[in-house]
Parts: sequence; C-alpha cells; structure tokens
Amino acid sequence: MKTDAVRGHLDGLLLAVLEPGPLHGYAIIAAVQNRSGGVLELRTGTIYPALNRLERVGLLSSSWESAGERRRRCYELTEEGRRTLAGERTAWDEFTTAIGSVLNPPTPPGLPT
Repeated sequence: MKTDAVRGHLDGLLLAVLEPGPLHGYAIIAAVQNRSGGVLELRTGTIYPALNRLERVGLLSSSWESAGERRRRCYELTEEGRRTLAGERTAWDEFTTAIGSVLNPPTPPGLPT
C-alpha cells in the first residue's frame, strides 16, 4: 500500500498497536504489518519520528529495556493517549462511513440491484 494512503492515519495506527501494552520500535512495525495482513509496511524512518512526536505531546511514554546486551526503547500509551485513540477510532468510523456512502451508495427503492 502506498505511504500516502497511511499519511494522516499513522498516529492512530501507532496508538492502536500500543493499546495492549508496551512495545519497542521493530515490534511496533511488526504489529502493524501483522494486523494489516502484510498490507501495511512501515519504515523505521517513518515511525521513530512519529513515536518521538507522540511522546513529546504526552500521548506516549517510553523507557529503556535491556534485551541481552542490547538496549531498546519501549513505548506505551499514556491515559491521554488512550483518550486520543478513542477519538481516532470515532473519527475513522465517521470517515469510512462517509466515504462508503459516496463510493457505494444505497440503491434507491424501485431500481434493480
């Protein structure tokens, strides 16, 4: 899927995959890819700036975790992040309903389907 199709929805995607609990960057990428059935493939150059921005505005918090000799930053939702995710879901439902109504209008009564 084109990167442009994800633009504008990246924050919601990141917040949604972090809803169950903390994840590090590569696990976030894998979760998005897995949940989308392999259709969405995010790049590290896309998600890390977004994660940093979401942390700066208080929607995420992060901490360092050791995995063997490696250290990696894990991100998790804040309470504000959970509220924002709920709003993103509502906005997405409204958007997809509106687009669906235009692309697939109901058949007027009396017309063949």
